[in-house]
Amino acid sequence: MKLLIIEDSSPLRRSLVVGFNNLGITTDEASNGTDGLSLALNNPYDIIILDLMLPGIDGMEILKQLRQSAIQTRVIILSANSQHQDRIDGLLQGADDYLTKPFAFDELHARVIAISRRGIINNFTNTITINGFILDSNTMSLRYEANDIDLTPNEFKIIEYLFNHQNQVMSATMISDNIANNFDYISKNTIEAHISTIRKKIKSHAITATFPLKNKRGFGYYIES
Repeated sequence: MKLLIIEDSSPLRRSLVVGFNNLGITTDEASNGTDGLSLALNNPYDIIILDLMLPGIDGMEILKQLRQSAIQTRVIILSANSQHQDRIDGLLQGADDYLTKPFAFDELHARVIAISRRGIINNFTNTITINGFILDSNTMSLRYEANDIDLTPNEFKIIEYLFNHQNQVMSATMISDNIANNFDYISKNTIEAHISTIRKKIKSHAITATFPLKNKRGFGYYIES
């Protein structure tokens, strides 16, 4: 499990980091809303622990922007404000839980465990940008600047797989296993033909760009980031 803790109180933030790390839970931390929002938008987390009163961007605005960006990571709000309406507002904005300060660490840990049992929401790598090429897994598209590069479903799956494994050499067999259905097999020659077509399409749409697809002869293909 990986948590993001956005809390401006240094003593509280550090105590939470130490407490969760001692339990074997990985944490990232931010002391202000601007840094916290950036981390939350650009990294995958299982749960975000979010203070409301933050410098830069307040917690409610962070929550709002996350949900508007289709980031559905579980969020536990921490707040010194125990007013009934504030709890309602937080939950309506998309929070999964609301805990008032002061609180016992054991209670927060229990809430983290309870929320994690609802299942992990995957927000991983909706978009990846390399050398100006933008791969968007939500819209199943590859773009360079304002140009959409028209890929077939298998061509897109190949590029998506390689983009998600940057700097790792993937053999034709590994690529085939990833993009084929359970009862299908895509030959090495077919993979090579797909990649050749992808290169041609990209060259026609992005003449001045350098697409980071590399071939390690005898081993496979990789995206150089």
